[in-house]
Amino acid sequence: MGVSHIALAVKDIRATHRFYTEAMGFELVKTEIVPKEGGFARHVFYSTGSDDDQLMAFWDLSNDPSADPYTTDICRDLGLDVLTNHLAFTAADLDDLAAKRRRWLDLGLTVLEIDHGWIVSIYTEDPDGIAVEFATLTSPLTAADAREALELLENEDPPMSTDEPSITFHVPESA
Repeated sequence: MGVSHIALAVKDIRATHRFYTEAMGFELVKTEIVPKEGGFARHVFYSTGSDDDQLMAFWDLSNDPSADPYTTDICRDLGLDVLTNHLAFTAADLDDLAAKRRRWLDLGLTVLEIDHGWIVSIYTEDPDGIAVEFATLTSPLTAADAREALELLENEDPPMSTDEPSITFHVPESA
């Protein structure tokens, strides 16, 4: 079962559109205009690669007079590390991940790369301060991994992971 879509409110729909089309490579596929008290809201949908599902959606509330001032940073506003709540998308393989990293750097974005030993991820932030990730599995998940996951979930005093991830910061040349 896949995810149909995730929807978030944003402050600047044009900056969001540029980021998710240029930096993420998503395609705008649908916009709904929803009436609001004395105004309207835009609900914009982007394909993340699937032909008919697995969308990312955003709410533009700039023309909705009933929308109270709101924050869109889903971590910092809660006092959490920026990577706690994040949006992760699939990269096909390490070459695809490298191409996505290069695209972000070419757009002037700083990129955090983490090799967790079983998955490699790159992270940056969107215009609303939300961390986005592309990731690719480098080791298939097994039934043994699932058993261990359940044991660690249920353990009241679980052992710390022993593998230290490899962390690299990539800064754009223009910085």
